[in-house]
Amino acid sequence: MESRAKLLGHPIHQMLVVFPLGLLSAAVLFDIAWLSTGNRTFGAVAYWNIAAGVVCGLISAVFGLWDWLAIPAATRAKAVGMWHGLGNVVVVALFAASWSMRYFGEAYAPATAAVGLGVAGVLLALVTGWLGGELVDRLAVGVDPGAHLNSPSSLSGLPASLTVPPDEPASQERRAA
Repeated sequence: MESRAKLLGHPIHQMLVVFPLGLLSAAVLFDIAWLSTGNRTFGAVAYWNIAAGVVCGLISAVFGLWDWLAIPAATRAKAVGMWHGLGNVVVVALFAASWSMRYFGEAYAPATAAVGLGVAGVLLALVTGWLGGELVDRLAVGVDPGAHLNSPSSLSGLPASLTVPPDEPASQERRAA
C-alpha cells in the first residue's frame, strides 16, 4: 500500500519519525548522564531534546494518521497501525508530562519521576517502533506497488514496478553506494 503523503517520492511519516525517536532517546541518555554526574548541562540538553522531540512527534503523527486513514478497514495492517499510532501518542504524552514537570520545577535538574516518565516513554517507543517496522517490512504499508531491487529512482517519475537495466546510470550509482 503506497503512502498518501510523500516528499520527493518517499513517505513523509517515515522520514520524520527519526527525529522524535532520536531526540527523545537522547534525552533519556542525557538524563542518565545528569543522574550520574549531577552536571546540570546534561539536564539542560535533556530538557531541550524533549521539547524538540515532542514537537517533532506531533508533526510526524499528522502524517502517520494521514497514511493510516488510507489503510483498508478490517485488515491486520489497520489494527497494527492503530496500536502503533496510539502507542506513539502515549510516548509523546509521557515525554510531554516529563517536560511539563521540568518546566514547572527545576528544569535542568529534573525530579526522578520526570526521568522515569522518559524511560517509560523510550521503552514503549521500542514496542511502537517494532510495530512500525511490522507495518512497513511485513505488511508493506508505505511501499510503492511493485517495488523491487531494480526499481527506478523515485525522482524519475517512473512506477516502481519498472525494471532499470543494469547498464543504466541510476543502477550504476546504486551499485557504487
